Amino acid sequence: MDKSLNIISNSFLFKGLPENQLKEIENITVEKGYEKGEAVFFEGDEANGFYLVADGMVKVFKLSSEGKEQILHILGPGEPFGEVAVFHGVKFPANAEALTKSRFIFLPRDVFVELISSNPSLSLNMIAVLSLRLRQFAIQVENLSLKEVPGRLATYLIYLAEEQGSEDSVTLTISKGQLASLLGTIPETLSRIFAKMSSQNLIEVKDRTIKLLDREGLEVLSEFGNINPG
Repeated sequence: MDKSLNIISNSFLFKGLPENQLKEIENITVEKGYEKGEAVFFEGDEANGFYLVADGMVKVFKLSSEGKEQILHILGPGEPFGEVAVFHGVKFPANAEALTKSRFIFLPRDVFVELISSNPSLSLNMIAVLSLRLRQFAIQVENLSLKEVPGRLATYLIYLAEEQGSEDSVTLTISKGQLASLLGTIPETLSRIFAKMSSQNLIEVKDRTIKLLDREGLEVLSEFGNINPG
């Protein structure tokens, strides 16, 4: 199995499909390379297809009228992006930019929709992906609107631990500046919160590795949203 087909088959979007259907999908794809910082698409561009990350990372983000960036997603190998707009038949509602030198697999909308219409298994996978995106947005809206930044960070660390299959430590896959944008804050505030959580023995930070010293305390912080003074 070649590399592109392997990436497609291991993506949760297409997992479980038989090889002949995976090859049908591969046949309609186009590989595209991007340099670090290069735009993939802009908010308002025609959504003529969507992407899978083959190598590298991408951030999906919006800009306020003042130019402030709010990261919506940071995605790595095997993860799709741009798919929601494609299946709603609307323009891209956000921007996408390569965070590192990256290679993406592009799936044109028209031919992919034809495949879906004749493939119930693929339709079910797409429903699952769109449901996951809806859940992620619901969590993010709750975090940004209802929780203070410490609660947002605790929620993110718990989510990351679940995603990485770890109980007591996580590895940040993005910079702290990017994490600040993802959590709707600024790097200086995030640094102070990391220091406060460390002093309260909730976490221990070493470079990009974060030990979760008090999982129960983090869950309380995630739920109630702020650090007790002290």
